[in-house]
Amino acid sequence: MKEKIYTKKKLGIPMLIVVPLLFLVSSAGFACGVIHMTDIDETGAAVNPVLLAVFIASLVLFVFSCILCAGFKLINPNEALVLTLFGKYKGTLKDPGFYYVNPFCTAFNPAAGTKLRQSDDVGGKKEISALVSGSQPNAEAMASKKISLKIMTLSNNKQKINDCLGNPVEISIAVIWRVVDTAKAVFDVDNYKEYLSLQCDAALREIVRLYPYDVAQNVDTTGDGVADEGSLRGSSEIVAGRIRDEIQKRVGEAGLEIVEARITYLAYAPEIAAAMLQRQQASAVVDARKLIVDGAVGMVQMALESLSENKIVDLDDERKAAMVSNLLVVLCGNHDAQPIVNSGSLY
Repeated sequence: MKEKIYTKKKLGIPMLIVVPLLFLVSSAGFACGVIHMTDIDETGAAVNPVLLAVFIASLVLFVFSCILCAGFKLINPNEALVLTLFGKYKGTLKDPGFYYVNPFCTAFNPAAGTKLRQSDDVGGKKEISALVSGSQPNAEAMASKKISLKIMTLSNNKQKINDCLGNPVEISIAVIWRVVDTAKAVFDVDNYKEYLSLQCDAALREIVRLYPYDVAQNVDTTGDGVADEGSLRGSSEIVAGRIRDEIQKRVGEAGLEIVEARITYLAYAPEIAAAMLQRQQASAVVDARKLIVDGAVGMVQMALESLSENKIVDLDDERKAAMVSNLLVVLCGNHDAQPIVNSGSLY
């Protein structure tokens, strides 16, 4: 369905003057007819056909004026209203202003009553004039039929998805989106809000299963056949970009634009979180020990070279080995070493 923007004159203000005048004329004619017919009933005279015609015309004009009130439409900035006439798409009101359209046109928005975990939609606002609200009891429901063109945020529930290594992770995203084609949004899909939510879930699963939670060896996340260091935790910007592109590819036919997608929650699933925490702790301990040992070896080497260059003491290989052992115990131990003073000969 191709979107058609309503380009005719708005005519809201002129009709706002004409319709009350019609109400006044019809009310005056109706009141005049009732008064004269009451006088006729009291005197018993025959009813004047002209007077009866004026009374009927006033009544018809009053009903016609009530019908005309349904044609007033108020559009605020970044709002749109899709109009249909007897099932046929007539156009979309997008420019802000006070419009008057065919009173038999109805607003169509199948997603008007759908509420997801997202920023609130247009609706529930008393934005119709007193005249319209007095003659159209469903004015507030009409307001809820408007389509928001603002940038909105959708935050879906957390999902449990297996990464490329089979580890279950919990992840959720926030999707920033907006409607760009109202005709596609309301006519090409059943409910564009639910459609967006389902496609976000599907796209998230499609991308997450390509990445490990953390950096892993021999894993190709880009599809180029070469192992890389991509991961959900370390490459969040790249992952979010791929999720956005995947969602956009899926919802383009619904007239929606995905502005941005961001990961808002990422963690291992509870059933493996403890084991993975122990694994991370063990990896951190090994890395810390490696750093300590590298530093201790460098300090021992520096000490031996300094003793040799300054000719402070001449040690043979056996004494050097003992000294290296003692220094490594002091430098790599978890607790402070207790010194032992040797009061005798070195040898």
